[in-house]
Amino acid sequence: MRAALRQRVGRARWALRVSEAAPRPRCVGPGSAPALRCWSCGSPLPGAEGPPRFCPGCRALQPPGPRPDLFRLMDCDRSFRIDAQQLQRRFRSLQRAVHPDRFGQRPPKEQYYSEQHSSLINKAYQTLLNPLSRGLYLLELNGVEPAQETDCDADSVFLTEVMEINEKLAEPKNEDILEEIETLIKVKQEELTKGVTAAFERGDLQEAKKLLGKMKYFANLEDKLKNKKIPS
Repeated sequence: MRAALRQRVGRARWALRVSEAAPRPRCVGPGSAPALRCWSCGSPLPGAEGPPRFCPGCRALQPPGPRPDLFRLMDCDRSFRIDAQQLQRRFRSLQRAVHPDRFGQRPPKEQYYSEQHSSLINKAYQTLLNPLSRGLYLLELNGVEPAQETDCDADSVFLTEVMEINEKLAEPKNEDILEEIETLIKVKQEELTKGVTAAFERGDLQEAKKLLGKMKYFANLEDKLKNKKIPS
């Protein structure tokens, strides 16, 4: 009995010595994540996420990150005010680098990553180009709940104006009236875009949210107008 107990204690001490002698993973600093490595050759990868990454060793395209910052991806400041021409140049440059047509002879995994990157770049471009989606994305990045049309329900003058436009759109098709509505929607969207720009630049996120709710109303009216103009 005592011999068996001594044997178990001896094994426990031996296991403890082995665990203490085992090499521990190196950390760069407190809370640092393990170094990322290339899926193809195992080479360490640069730490910063942003544009599509290629392995410095084998040049294999790496997968996109789980929640990329679309502003960073498109090399834009995190601001509602953007340079549309610069955004378009960045879009074309990134698509040239990762377009699936360039990866037809690469391994299936890399082809898949190319498709993911291409889709993500398209999403980033469309999101940042459109004022409404850009504003909603900025609210999301700042932890503000998405703007809803109900955010401006208290504005009776605005709601009356929207209702009148809806009534005109419900009337029999009249090209002159449709052109008038199209001009009105364009003017209103431009006014709201200026208001949203000013609200973001002074840090008034709740005002930006309210104005983006109004922009949603006009975006819906714009869709109804396009459907009304489709030849029957």
